Amino acid sequence: MKCPICKKEVADMKYRPFCSKRCADIDLANWFNEKYSFAAEEVDEQDLEDITKATEENSKN
Repeated sequence: MKCPICKKEVADMKYRPFCSKRCADIDLANWFNEKYSFAAEEVDEQDLEDITKATEENSKN
């Protein structure tokens, strides 16, 4: 497995999938600085009610 930040082989599983604490910290900083993003979808009121109802039904089982 290669580190997604520096591309070195991951030898120590302690920071997996990163090779070191340094690379793990770089990745965290990228999230904090909004270098990574993903698209969000708008949820209307009916969808929210449907999700809540389904969640409640699943928690009863």
